[in-house]
Amino acid sequence: MKYRRLGKTDFNVSEISLGTWQVGGSWGSGFDNSSADKIINTAIDQGINFIDTADVYEAGLSEAAVGRVVRSRKEEVYVATKCGRQINPHTNENYQPKVLRKFVEDSLKNMGLECLDLIQLHCPPTEVFYRPEIFGLFDRLKDEGKIKHLGISVEKIEEALKGIEYENVATVQIIFNMFRQRPKELFFEQVRKKDVGVIVRVPLASGLLTGKFSAASTFDADDHRNFNRDGSHFDKGETFAGIPYNLGLKAVEELKALFPNHTNLAPIALRWILDHPEVGCIIPGASKEAHLLSNITASDLPPLTEGQHQQVDAIYDRLIREHVHHSW
Repeated sequence: MKYRRLGKTDFNVSEISLGTWQVGGSWGSGFDNSSADKIINTAIDQGINFIDTADVYEAGLSEAAVGRVVRSRKEEVYVATKCGRQINPHTNENYQPKVLRKFVEDSLKNMGLECLDLIQLHCPPTEVFYRPEIFGLFDRLKDEGKIKHLGISVEKIEEALKGIEYENVATVQIIFNMFRQRPKELFFEQVRKKDVGVIVRVPLASGLLTGKFSAASTFDADDHRNFNRDGSHFDKGETFAGIPYNLGLKAVEELKALFPNHTNLAPIALRWILDHPEVGCIIPGASKEAHLLSNITASDLPPLTEGQHQQVDAIYDRLIREHVHHSW
């Protein structure tokens, strides 16, 4: 495993880390504690030292699993969680410092930790990023020893750029992959200037970039890849990175032709992300140990050639750009 500095946190984190949205099983399958513990332990065994979770993942069971495993290990593992998505209705008006404070304190209790390495606002409404009192809360929580750093998880570039205007925002979690390339423009320029750590989520476009799906693939009724393709339940960009499914399949076939020696495109897709030095770490999910072990191989791959990057960009420009580039 290779490690990178995560911006001004000064954390030295595994470039392939672990996201735990589906760590206890595949989407919609319920939560299996023994499976979650096995995957998290294997991640740490393989050198992963940064784990991302959220209070809403499986109603707190994901957080509890992360805390349980991390407390049982001797290695230093950085724990990141997120808060805000429990707010219902999820509106700007309902974001209040006292509400967010309780979420942070509940997460600490749920994970059995005294201090969070990183707490992240969990994709709040855009208006929240224009409210300094929300960000001021986290300075107080830091002074109280309850958190070390504040980060933001965002849907839109606008939110990321506004969020990093606050000095105490140390990291941004954002969707960035072969099919969502806009972050590498103005956003990456600004994080370099402000020394902000970049955490990449949805790196495989909900599995689309593994190359394992086809027009005949089906997804369980409770899987967001089935029920959220139109964005009716949460931001459309979280599902297949916002790309129409059949168009994504067409683009993937072109990627397969570009990388004919790789039957599994996932490591190549992750390597493409790692080739951007602004990225601190990637947090692919894993519902099976095999997925985790596949993902970490990306760290050992050589960088893609300049020609390969140009051809990936050409596929994006021709097939994908018009559908996603200015939406997020």
